[in-house]
Amino acid sequence: MLFFLAKLRQPAGWLLALSLAACTEKSDKFTPPPTPPPAAPAPNSEARNYADYNTVVWSDEFDGGALDQAKWGYDLGGGGWGNNELQAYTNSNENVFLAGGNLTIQARQQQSGSNAYTSGRILTKGKQSFVFGRTDVRAKVPKGKGVWPAIWMLGADIDQNKWPRCGEIDIMELKGSRPKELLSTMHFGSTTRVLKGTTAVQPNDLSDDFHIYSAVRSEDQIRFFLDGVQYFTFTKADVGSNAYPFNNPFFVILNVAVGGDFDGNPDASTVFPRQMQVDYVRHLQYK
Repeated sequence: MLFFLAKLRQPAGWLLALSLAACTEKSDKFTPPPTPPPAAPAPNSEARNYADYNTVVWSDEFDGGALDQAKWGYDLGGGGWGNNELQAYTNSNENVFLAGGNLTIQARQQQSGSNAYTSGRILTKGKQSFVFGRTDVRAKVPKGKGVWPAIWMLGADIDQNKWPRCGEIDIMELKGSRPKELLSTMHFGSTTRVLKGTTAVQPNDLSDDFHIYSAVRSEDQIRFFLDGVQYFTFTKADVGSNAYPFNNPFFVILNVAVGGDFDGNPDASTVFPRQMQVDYVRHLQYK
């Protein structure tokens, strides 16, 4: 009887050993999943020559009868805009209109509430943002003491990351009393604004004719051009210990401000209205 029981127990132990051996064998053969390939670089992240950006991927040529509101919205109101400016921005066709194939943003000496001037400020926020590539604006800017035309960009995440954390790219600003001086400035920082820029002095007043103002963005670098000639470069090294927000999407802003901290207030020599005319805004990439 004992011999019989032992004979019965033997196969069970043998089967258990086989089972453990099989588990061990399977465990020994386990291999980790393959490492995923590195992410492909973002389109146009590599810096190229100015002329290589020759494919228009977004534009407004301003050839219609009215501003294309699928592409642009309006900033409205006054109150100084953080710089003690004197204008109220409106969506009136006296301040923003299309004519002769150009967009015109017109500053007028016209009371609006507590503001002594009206003007226009349009932007692509919520409609179109841009990352890497070349952004061109062909424009003729106004001059005159206290007149402040600007072509610039803000980080599209500004509602989540307040200025200056979102970043600001001033492609072109002009103090109306100094019409030969092209100012390009980068703004950044977490809570306290830090800025770095340049003043490119021209032989003639920028208000005399149309010029192409360009910012070429590639990964960790932005280059600025006037009529295809480079005059300023900004890189990730320039932000120091601050975050570098300029690889993120940005939207475009066009406006003419009046008065305030930038160039002071208009004086008797400043005759209104003053206009910035824009032939086109284009974003180009290379293939």
